[in-house]
Amino acid sequence: QVQLVESGGGLVQPGGSLRLSCAASGGISSIYAMGWYRQAPGKQRETVAAITSRGSTNYLDSVKGRFTISRDNAKNTVYLQLDSLKPEDTAVYYCNFAPPFQIRWGQGTQVTVSS
Repeated sequence: QVQLVESGGGLVQPGGSLRLSCAASGGISSIYAMGWYRQAPGKQRETVAAITSRGSTNYLDSVKGRFTISRDNAKNTVYLQLDSLKPEDTAVYYCNFAPPFQIRWGQGTQVTVSS
């Protein structure tokens, strides 16, 4: 019943920006920590950023200073602002609840950084 839908990906040049959104439905509570994850071709999925229900955040070292995670609990939505994008950021980006509450992975949204 709980569903997470990612959107906002696209093709951008190096140095460009994107804003990803994750909309939650199914009657979920705002008390859960949530995160953004990504998976590049041939690579394992990795955690990019996480945010608690109170707004405390943490990031993958390689994206610190470039990505910003935020949430609007009233809208049941989590965002990931991607700035200063690099080709190595190319991946499918997923949102989910933080462990141990993760649910089935959805389709994600594709981010491609290329000139």
